Amino acid sequence: MGGADSFPGSTGRPPGPVMDRDEVDRALARLEAEHEAIETSLLALQDHAGRRLLEGAELTGVTKERWASAEQSIALLWTYFDSYTAALTAARETRARRRWLSRDDLVELTETLRGRGVTVAGAPGHQLASLNEPAKLSEQFTLAELVTRMNELYARSLDMVVAADAVWSALPARIDLLSAELQRTRSLAHSVGVRPGEHPAGDDLESITHELSTLRAQVVSDPLAFWRPAPGSSAPGGGRPDTERYDRAARALEDVRREIEAVLAVRKDSEERLMRLRDVLSRADRTLTEARSARGEVLAKIAATEVPAVSGPPTVLQERLSTAAEYRRHAQWHRLSPLLESLERDAEDELLRARESLTAVTAPLAVRAELRGRLDAYKAKVARHGMAEDPVLMERYDAARRMLWSAPCDLRVAEQAVLRYQQAAADALVTRVQEPRDHAEMTEGDRGDR
Repeated sequence: MGGADSFPGSTGRPPGPVMDRDEVDRALARLEAEHEAIETSLLALQDHAGRRLLEGAELTGVTKERWASAEQSIALLWTYFDSYTAALTAARETRARRRWLSRDDLVELTETLRGRGVTVAGAPGHQLASLNEPAKLSEQFTLAELVTRMNELYARSLDMVVAADAVWSALPARIDLLSAELQRTRSLAHSVGVRPGEHPAGDDLESITHELSTLRAQVVSDPLAFWRPAPGSSAPGGGRPDTERYDRAARALEDVRREIEAVLAVRKDSEERLMRLRDVLSRADRTLTEARSARGEVLAKIAATEVPAVSGPPTVLQERLSTAAEYRRHAQWHRLSPLLESLERDAEDELLRARESLTAVTAPLAVRAELRGRLDAYKAKVARHGMAEDPVLMERYDAARRMLWSAPCDLRVAEQAVLRYQQAAADALVTRVQEPRDHAEMTEGDRGDR
């Protein structure tokens, strides 16, 4: 007390040498200041908002048990303070009897100020912290011992009061704000058809409502159950309110709110999303139709190759699309939202599958086109070097061309024919380059002979 958590301590040495007048006056001055600080602290505790709330609340659990103990401590504090006040008053009166104190007066004052001359009637036993010892008719204390006892009781009582007040100041107001947000979210949810038993978010809202109601009642009746003392802290009120359950409920409500916003977004842009879905499914259908047509062409034009079958468009997607349109017509937004999300994923997958099917089916035609392009490229290269009329090359080109432009085309045989033409063309080109070089060397040799 006096400070944040204790009375200003008395130095109270045991009676020894008899105090002189100056020592008595100095001790009384200290005790007067100490008494004022103690009284101020006790009155502040008495008027503390947390203590008044505890007195009027219907408490349960650990708070009920600790408040019963704290009430005893506070009552005992006032008993000690009254005894302390009485001893100080007696000392003050003794000092005021005469200006020049006699030996007997100084002995009496020394005993009062330093000795165990303060009697507390009906005080508990020595271990006051537990308040479980059997009561004695009276007990003797020094003023310093009384201050120590009051410090202990005051710190314990103030810690309990401050902790309860901190929880009450922090949690109920926050729970009320979250409950108001919950009500707004519930109204919004009902407007889009999200209700308990019909949508998971509706069930979540019911669960959060029950949790907040239960949590608030428990916080009000047992605040100390939601207090986490700071490790190693000895100061009253050292710790923080435990907001774990509140935070969990707040996160759950935020998740539901985002889901409701997603449903509202569906209500806003559902028609556009349905149109996009129809377009994607239509493109997938056209791609599959093209793949089936290409497959027939491949089977007619390419021989000795495996051509994968092409499945038809899945009717289940069209049925789900029709269901989505029905949900929109009947404003069943909470049903439409998840259906649209899954449909969009599945429609994109279907378009990808159709494109892959077309690619797989037309692969032999792409191979044939590549072989045709390679054959014509080599023919053009041969022509640039003036070998277009080479009989071997012409024969091999015609053989490869007949295979590539005939139906059905055997790609494996045609590829070998193209490779033979490429090799013949490469050999001819090497020979064509080598002949002028050999001729030049022979000419140079003839000049040497001459």
